[in-house]
Amino acid sequence: MVKVNRVKNIVLFGASDQCRHTIDIIEQEGQYTIAGILDMHKEPGTLIDGYPVLGYLDVLTDCIARFQLAGGIIAIGDNFIRRKVAHEINDVVPDFSFVTTIHPSAIIGKQVSIGAGCTIMEGVILNNNCTIGSHCNLWTRSSLDHDSTIRDFSSFSPGVITGGRVSIGECTVIGIGASILHYRTIGDHCVIGGGSLVNKNIPDYSLAWGVPARVIRERTAGEKYL
Repeated sequence: MVKVNRVKNIVLFGASDQCRHTIDIIEQEGQYTIAGILDMHKEPGTLIDGYPVLGYLDVLTDCIARFQLAGGIIAIGDNFIRRKVAHEINDVVPDFSFVTTIHPSAIIGKQVSIGAGCTIMEGVILNNNCTIGSHCNLWTRSSLDHDSTIRDFSSFSPGVITGGRVSIGECTVIGIGASILHYRTIGDHCVIGGGSLVNKNIPDYSLAWGVPARVIRERTAGEKYL
């Protein structure tokens, strides 16, 4: 009789503060076991909240076989870097599986779609018919109202609130405590400053903030915001 490995081992990519927060969510959700962390800036054997750094992408193929990995999560806060690392992982292992972790306190409505590689943190609310792309981070107590969409590699900081039928583009970050009114669209590679009130559409590659939010200047893809 063949033994089936029922342990869902995963690895985390990145050993920053986001990694430690992601570890906490994974442990509380209880769906996966963390085999270790892959990070290019930490020495192998370094412990992050009790989990060892195993190396970086040069050991990924070995880790898949060694731990029978079910997949992994990119635990990096910067949206553009998270996207870059995802592409690097796919270059090494084209069919690598990215998993999503959801804190038990999150509230998920009917017919909500959540893509691969997302991290849904404490107290997040996703109301009915929302669509979340791949590799998105929704931080503590952020809320997306009904029929809204967040595209790949975007993030909500703590306390973000939206109305219904809102659209958020790819690689866009919404700052702490920002509010977005119903039916508004925010483009790709945007940054919305903390505490802002978005009451009109924001075009691609914009930095906007204020009450109401105004576009301050254009920005480039990958420009630092953290």
